[in-house]
Amino acid sequence: MPPKPPRRAAAAAAAAVRNQRVSPDGGSAPVPTAPARLEIGEADFVGLCDALKVSESVREKAWKTYESLTAADGAPAYNKKKKETWGVCIFIVAIDLDEMTFTFTELLKSISISVCTFFQFLKEVDVNMDTVSTKVDSTVSRLKKKYDVLLALYHKFERTCGLIYLEQPSSEISAELSSVLVLKNYWITFLLAKGKVLQVEDDLVISFQLLLCVLDYFIKLSPPAMLKEPYKSAVTAVTVNGSARTPRRGQNRNTRTSKQIDTDTKVIEVLCKEHDCNLDEVKNVYFTSFIPFLNSIGIVASNGLPEVEVLSKQYDELYHNNKDIDARLFLDHDETLQPDVIACSQLERTPIKNNPDEELNVILPQTPVRAAMNNIQQLIMILNSATDKPSDTLIRYFNNCTVNPKDSILKRVESLEHIFKMKFAEAVGQGCAEIGSQRYKLGVRLYYRVMESMLKSEEERLSVQNFSKLLNDNIFHTSLLACALEVVMATYGRSASQSDGTSAETDLSFPWILNVFDLKAFDFYKVIESFIKAEPSLTREMIKHLERCEHRIMESLAWQSGSPLFDLIKQSKEREGQTDQPEPTSTLNVPLQHNHTAADLYLSPVRSPKKKASGPSPSATSTPDAQPGVTPQTQKPQKSTSLSLFYKKVYLLAYLRLHTLFFRLLSEHPDLEPLIWTLFQHTLQNEYELMRDRHLDQIMMCSMYGICKVKNVDLRFKIIVSAYKELPNTNQETFKRVLIREEKYDSIIVFYNLVFMQKLKTNILQYASNRPPTLSPIPHIPRSPYQFSNSPRRVPAGNNIYISPLKSPYKFSDGFQSPTKMTPRSRILVSIGESFGTSEKFQKINQMVCNSDCQLKRSAEVSAAPKPLKRLRFDIEGQDEADGSKHLPQESKFQQKLAEMTSTRTRMQKQKLNDGNDTSASEEK
Repeated sequence: MPPKPPRRAAAAAAAAVRNQRVSPDGGSAPVPTAPARLEIGEADFVGLCDALKVSESVREKAWKTYESLTAADGAPAYNKKKKETWGVCIFIVAIDLDEMTFTFTELLKSISISVCTFFQFLKEVDVNMDTVSTKVDSTVSRLKKKYDVLLALYHKFERTCGLIYLEQPSSEISAELSSVLVLKNYWITFLLAKGKVLQVEDDLVISFQLLLCVLDYFIKLSPPAMLKEPYKSAVTAVTVNGSARTPRRGQNRNTRTSKQIDTDTKVIEVLCKEHDCNLDEVKNVYFTSFIPFLNSIGIVASNGLPEVEVLSKQYDELYHNNKDIDARLFLDHDETLQPDVIACSQLERTPIKNNPDEELNVILPQTPVRAAMNNIQQLIMILNSATDKPSDTLIRYFNNCTVNPKDSILKRVESLEHIFKMKFAEAVGQGCAEIGSQRYKLGVRLYYRVMESMLKSEEERLSVQNFSKLLNDNIFHTSLLACALEVVMATYGRSASQSDGTSAETDLSFPWILNVFDLKAFDFYKVIESFIKAEPSLTREMIKHLERCEHRIMESLAWQSGSPLFDLIKQSKEREGQTDQPEPTSTLNVPLQHNHTAADLYLSPVRSPKKKASGPSPSATSTPDAQPGVTPQTQKPQKSTSLSLFYKKVYLLAYLRLHTLFFRLLSEHPDLEPLIWTLFQHTLQNEYELMRDRHLDQIMMCSMYGICKVKNVDLRFKIIVSAYKELPNTNQETFKRVLIREEKYDSIIVFYNLVFMQKLKTNILQYASNRPPTLSPIPHIPRSPYQFSNSPRRVPAGNNIYISPLKSPYKFSDGFQSPTKMTPRSRILVSIGESFGTSEKFQKINQMVCNSDCQLKRSAEVSAAPKPLKRLRFDIEGQDEADGSKHLPQESKFQQKLAEMTSTRTRMQKQKLNDGNDTSASEEK
């Protein structure tokens, strides 16, 4: 019997068989191209696939993806980064085929690349729209959010532990209880708790509250000799009071259970105070989520600490199931988890000292966790004065109604609470239902507060007190409550990457609340502007968030099938004597008025066209003819106020988007902008069905491409999309996944060829003729109707001197008066309400202001006699040249300077109000 061939020979023989195929004549023929190339020239690719244990189908498709990339224009760049490109291709294909045999961290380790670099490289690879699918985009978005949250929490965790534990504890402490071991136990326990308790992995606030619970647990297990104040005193007090803390020596430490520690609150109180967290919320997380978690994993204590190996093994199982980021590597400061260097340099930028000898308290920019906690505390402090029930003022309004709405309002609030609590638990985790209940109660307080403010404004505007129609409108109440809850959810849902105050999406982000209450986006939009006007305490960031919600409704959500918007458009076309369009183009360049209210939008049209507005009726708030400036002299049917305003806002948003993109791409062809806008506006007005289940920006990009095509301007869709991706608040799904026909989606190029061009071909070709269509007017660009109270105001003719109210964040434990973190862009910052520091600061301000004397107004006429600029002067005894105010002789210079600065700020606030009134007056004209 012949000897068996060696394994290598057998493998080679099997490979030879695999590399043969049957030819048509019955013989064998070698398989050409790719496999041969893989064996001969790309062994490293095969090795990478083997290391990641990918399937044959993933290997084949990943290699084809790589070949298509290298065949494109950027081949040299990809050839220099072969391994990284292979890794990206394998990642893309594995997700698309649902064959992830490796974790994200294992991939990063295999190609020696960091998280941030990988995401950036993936963005560069996706030059063509078909390289990265929306499925991959969604996965990458989830990984980014999780990474941002973990990075922010780990940095906070490290700093917090540094404030809790001594760097060099006494020699009595066992070496086993070193700070390294403590940190490892803390962090892995937290990661395990976060993974098991939370379904929403990017919820920064609940994650941080859970981290505080973990800190509380381990602080109680630590010997007091290891701890700094005030934690040492808190632990000592717990021991003296005979709590569950057991001696560290001579006892079975396994006897300490979660049931024994649930009564200790002193440490958690200290942690909440130090981090400006709401104690009730953290306790809720502690008892409803953290204690059940401890019971479920069966922690075994050793030297007062759980076994690291046991915890690590459980987390390892969780990590491999999720196939994402191994967050234990943060402990080792692993290179794959290091943040982007450029981003870090921006974050660490701090004010520079004016003088090496000058004392300056350098304060670091606020962290994501601190920013989130401050926003929450500010909201809670605002709502502390509000109640969970209607106030006496609201009850009075209810009693004045023809049909008292009180019972229906209370029943609605109660029934929606059950729905909200259930949906919140489904999204975040079943153990977090009570957290949802807490947030709902905050939303209810804001709901009643804003409702009262709205009714007071309506009463002043119309001199009536019977708001029966409005207060018995179910959609109005549901929308108002949803808007209040959106403010609460957005405050708590601040993403770890929101350093600029913009709203990053999370699983609970808008339009989540619309789905919870089964509320149509078009109905929700009606309440947004009135809500902002009725609640003056909203922060600038929250106003911007609500405006962004309004924009999302106008650009896509209101155009979904089933939206009442299409019914309104249909009704507007069926009215007798009305032009066949929702909003005439003649109104485009008319300033947008903001004198409408929620009542106008929710209850219009409701009046007979022959009825004149001779005076307010008992329910006049429900009729648009009560609006000032409306004098119905014609007998035309009343058009919908909500539809008319909606279209005006859509036109404005559409033009602003188009102008931004046009400036990036076609600034050398200014004559094309009015043509593109005319086609864009014509489509929205006359071919509005093209917007059904689509996005405003899809129509915009198609309009731009169509006009450039007929005008022989070389602008490819690839270039349009590349520029579009750089615009703020854009989503790649907008151009990668466009509705072609029912339940069929494709890229925007396919949409243009099969749908847009077919529908508008005749109209588009008119722009190439000698008689193009009449150009649509450019929309009037108004000032924002919302006044931001914290906007800085420049001192008139000052030398770059601005005065503004104190901005958040605040150290809320000290009240609103003392900001703890401010990052001035200028070199000198003086804050009214806290210590001024040295007098040299005022001398430098004086010097800066007085230098204005030397600055001359620029004039085209050289011969004209120059005039000195007006200035503020702090150095004239008893008088401020800006307003001529006098000071008492007994006042100190400090008091005089304080009075002068306060006077200037007051005058500028009046000027701002006057400017706003002037603008409103001009708009009404």
